[in-house]
Amino acid sequence: MSEPTHLRIAIERLSTADTPHYAIWVVDAPYPGGYVHHDRPWTDELEQIWATWLDLFSLRGLPQVPHVPSAYVPQFVAADPTPAEPGTKRGYTGRLMQTLGVRLWQWLFDGVIKRSLDQSLGIAMGQGNPLSLCLDIRDPDLIRLPWEIMQPQTGRQAMSLNEHIRFSRTTSDVDPLADVGLDPGLKILLVLGEPDVPGQETNARGIPDTLQLETEAQLLKRVLLGESTSGLTQRRAAAPCQVDVLVRPRAAGLVKTLEQGAYNVFFYAGHGVPAPDGGLIFLQAESTLNGTELAQVLTRNRVKLAVFNTCWGAQPDQQQQSAMPRSSLAEVLLHHGVPAVIAMRDSISDDEALSFIQIFAQALAERQPVDRAVAIARQHLLTVYKFNQPAWTLPVLYRHPDFDSQFLAKEDTDITRLPGELSPSPIAAIRAVGEPHLVWYLYGGTLKVGRRPENDVVIPEPWVSGSHAEIFYRQSSHDEDPSTETVAYYLKDNSRYGTFCFLEDEWRHVHRREIGLEMGTQLRFGSPQGRLMEFVIEGQS
Repeated sequence: MSEPTHLRIAIERLSTADTPHYAIWVVDAPYPGGYVHHDRPWTDELEQIWATWLDLFSLRGLPQVPHVPSAYVPQFVAADPTPAEPGTKRGYTGRLMQTLGVRLWQWLFDGVIKRSLDQSLGIAMGQGNPLSLCLDIRDPDLIRLPWEIMQPQTGRQAMSLNEHIRFSRTTSDVDPLADVGLDPGLKILLVLGEPDVPGQETNARGIPDTLQLETEAQLLKRVLLGESTSGLTQRRAAAPCQVDVLVRPRAAGLVKTLEQGAYNVFFYAGHGVPAPDGGLIFLQAESTLNGTELAQVLTRNRVKLAVFNTCWGAQPDQQQQSAMPRSSLAEVLLHHGVPAVIAMRDSISDDEALSFIQIFAQALAERQPVDRAVAIARQHLLTVYKFNQPAWTLPVLYRHPDFDSQFLAKEDTDITRLPGELSPSPIAAIRAVGEPHLVWYLYGGTLKVGRRPENDVVIPEPWVSGSHAEIFYRQSSHDEDPSTETVAYYLKDNSRYGTFCFLEDEWRHVHRREIGLEMGTQLRFGSPQGRLMEFVIEGQS
């Protein structure tokens, strides 16, 4: 997996004049001469194109009161306001998308900034690496712009879609990043909060329809796991993925689950609005968390990626018609040390969000870096919902300056063995029941199971000990024929809470002792509610 070459560019307003001027400078470059500075005025043409974009694609205005639901605000106009010109294939919206994308690119990459980009991209290509391009927008009025659509010229690919450029946003004055390390798999906490429209998921008496929300949660869980549902494709063999679900939890319940679960991904779907201190997410109609409050528990429990399927998560709050600095949910979480945040720049439909989630989760489980996984999912949105519609421009990735976007370890292509060591035949393994692609083989020696990352099988569940158990084999000779050897497999429990083995039609609690394993023995580590595993021997049935 190639390490990216980094280029970080900052934008800050210099004046409050009628024609504002901005300082644009490179704060991180792959070569000494790349740290350059350039001043640019904001042009009337850009202002007019942006106003037209807002007229066509954006909501008519953000709600000033937190309890105003997003669905009460008029949606963007999907139809072209003018017919396509004769002989052209694109209508007005397609031309607007390209025009704003090109003008934003020309405004940002001008003069010495353009030369720094060209040289950085050349260095990255020469090293066989992607260029990690990170944009630090320090004027809150520019955050709402769709910088993800920037393209060098008409007909060229947008930078956020480019395979050789990894595009993200960042923010300054962040807290230091904790040592995130690399994880063997995904462990996702999926939280379904209050629906976008209060009362939408209620029964005839106005009571929240928990069953309907549970059904939606299970659908999202299957999408995140890559299972086939509603025409979705089956995920290819990838990293282990576990999804736990909370539906309309109270804040205390959410905090407790995060503290016990060792999650590396937090996913929230539900109602959200801009507000000071990082917006508000609605766990229940009267139970909210702002970004500052949520950041405390996410950083304390080493969550590496937070994803928000909610309106305006990447938008700053407004005060007297002016955007407030460092007030968006995504920015606040980064300020407090969350490594990566994905939030929506504007309103997104359920179908679009589900489509993005499916492809993003698949790419992430296939060990793609977060920024590359976002680009892959963005490409999918563009193809399905069309270039001249805003769906592909809505997800915004914010990345901590010290986070390289990778948090899953590379897949082992071979097993470390001692010189001359031979694997017993047939090969034994344990596999997750119901998830046949999750298999851990015992090629010889010992297979270690536990919560710590140095184990061969890592199970990040609170009831699993750091070094929970070992599975190993012993060879023995027959008394009648010493040249004939047999292999027997054993499990040795070293844990605090024990291991549960299904033997002779009943579950047995194995604690601090050794037990023989046979083909098909089912296992749960630490708790009767733990993930169901099965011991198998290849070639036997």
